Amino acid sequence: MTASSRNLLCSGAARKFMAAAPSPPVDDIVPSDVPALRRETLEAFQPRIDRALERFGPSVEDVVHGGVRCLEILPRESRGPGTILYFFGGGYIIGSPEEDLIVSAALASLCGVRVVSPAYRLAPEHPCPAAIDDGMAVHAALARDPRTGPLAIAGESAGGNAALSVLRRLRRDGQAMPVAAALLSPWCDLTHAGDSHRTNDGRDPTLAMALARQAARLYCGGLEPEDPDVSPLWSDWDDTFPPAIITTGTRDLLMSQCVQLAQVLRGVGAPVELRIWDDLWHVFEFYDELPEAERSLGEIAAFLSCHFEDARIRSPS
Repeated sequence: MTASSRNLLCSGAARKFMAAAPSPPVDDIVPSDVPALRRETLEAFQPRIDRALERFGPSVEDVVHGGVRCLEILPRESRGPGTILYFFGGGYIIGSPEEDLIVSAALASLCGVRVVSPAYRLAPEHPCPAAIDDGMAVHAALARDPRTGPLAIAGESAGGNAALSVLRRLRRDGQAMPVAAALLSPWCDLTHAGDSHRTNDGRDPTLAMALARQAARLYCGGLEPEDPDVSPLWSDWDDTFPPAIITTGTRDLLMSQCVQLAQVLRGVGAPVELRIWDDLWHVFEFYDELPEAERSLGEIAAFLSCHFEDARIRSPS
């Protein structure tokens, strides 16, 4: 495993964001609150979505893969065959492929490949394993699609959980693994056992422990938080895990999970690069005003592009 930490002070833009950010909500969420919360989240991120679309200029289309609605994001310039299966975040209770265009449009452009982002079903209406069933259906459709080429998998926060859960099922079923994985602040342990869940509660300007616990409760349904079906950190991984890059920050509420995941994967011989950004928070790549966000997305894209190119060389057809 390669690990690095950004030891320089965070940017002025990051300090400005933290000074202005309201406290994350801590009130209990009941199912009737969720539709309004979804609308509010989409509205809050709409300016960043618009900027990403203007900056990267992808073609974005609603498509169906495996019976699941997806956004298909195509770059203006292709760099060869390849597809990223990308899972959005939001604690499995909010979010959509539209919000995550902030990241997925950047990856499509920087990697020069198609990105497919499933609109998987959300809790509490559809608790675990509905989202993972949807992810597997999309993966199966992409595996049959001759346009797919080398396939990478990616996701942020709960989307990182979904990506890991799909990888877990692929391993269980003896299916081919993607050529690479990119996990941005992956929510991989719903027991929230690590130290950062205490030390960074109140330091992370975008995610509070109360919200993480409530989202976990709504998503788990009848499963226990330590069940590997909801907490893939506790899966029986091995060295078939694809090369992976994991990003987090020292203020990230989920930093401990990210570090533990890297340690677990290193322990079974999987190649992992862990990026810990000093004084930054949960999925800071979502905030396009930060120079660190641009640099991190550039690093992630370079990592994925390297593995796409390796796969093309091995299988030129």
